[in-house]
Amino acid sequence: MMSETEKINGFLRIARDRYSCRNYTPQPVPEDQVTAILEAARLAPSACNRQPWLFIVVTTPDLAAEVRAVYPREWMNNAGTFIVACGDHSCSWHREDGKDHCDIDLAIAVEHICLEASDLGLGTCWICNFDAERLAKVLALPEYIEPMAIIPVGYPDPESVAPAKKRKTLEEIAIWGKYRQ
Repeated sequence: MMSETEKINGFLRIARDRYSCRNYTPQPVPEDQVTAILEAARLAPSACNRQPWLFIVVTTPDLAAEVRAVYPREWMNNAGTFIVACGDHSCSWHREDGKDHCDIDLAIAVEHICLEASDLGLGTCWICNFDAERLAKVLALPEYIEPMAIIPVGYPDPESVAPAKKRKTLEEIAIWGKYRQ
């Protein structure tokens, strides 16, 4: 049985190793690995357990070309598998003041995807700066389903080097107790 420290270190290793990969080998991602990644998303928590998400897996060359066209960057041509993460606003939880938590719930699930992919030796990248209206049309989505992120998934090119992580210190991001200026 693993100690609590070993469990924490295992997760921290995955979190440290995961990076935004922008260079993939042409090797296709096996379906069982994509299924494992989707299972990680399925297990993600969501507000009031509404699970307001839909994940569209794109692997066919024609549809992949249409997905690439909504975010036309050269490096996107290297990826053969895309997961389009969509939020379902028809079932997401809304706070009393009207705040829709769909985006928060989906962000948690997408990070589960990225971390599981990293644990499997796969690379991913969050893409949020794309033509969402065009992608919704490409995928024939109803109005209440919003494409929120495109996640290319693939094997990182062995010559790619993960950039050094530039993160604030814990002292800069965390406080104990009330906020004080």
